[in-house]
Amino acid sequence: MRTRTRPPTHPGGIIKRLYLEPLSLSVSKAAAALGVSRKTLSKIVNERGAVTPEMALRLSKAFNTTPQLWLNLQQFYDLWHATNDSTAWQGVKAIAVNGAASRARG
Repeated sequence: MRTRTRPPTHPGGIIKRLYLEPLSLSVSKAAAALGVSRKTLSKIVNERGAVTPEMALRLSKAFNTTPQLWLNLQQFYDLWHATNDSTAWQGVKAIAVNGAASRARG
């Protein structure tokens, strides 16, 4: 996996810059259109909340995208931060032998 030094953009930043601002939509109006509270959308747009599967469905319908886009953006953001904000996970030792996982699936 390629190492990125710059963190990926939070999905909320994408919502804000690529959808709300160009469409001149306030968080309140967008939240009403999505059928969620202003607080819920505000947390995501201000990068303090995560895109859930249900929110991904709402965003995909509202902005003519796919739910996978929003979930992938969130997952990429979360995984980058988990990898770079903590080192505790690096002490984990492998407990499966190379061939054991493939035999278990077979």
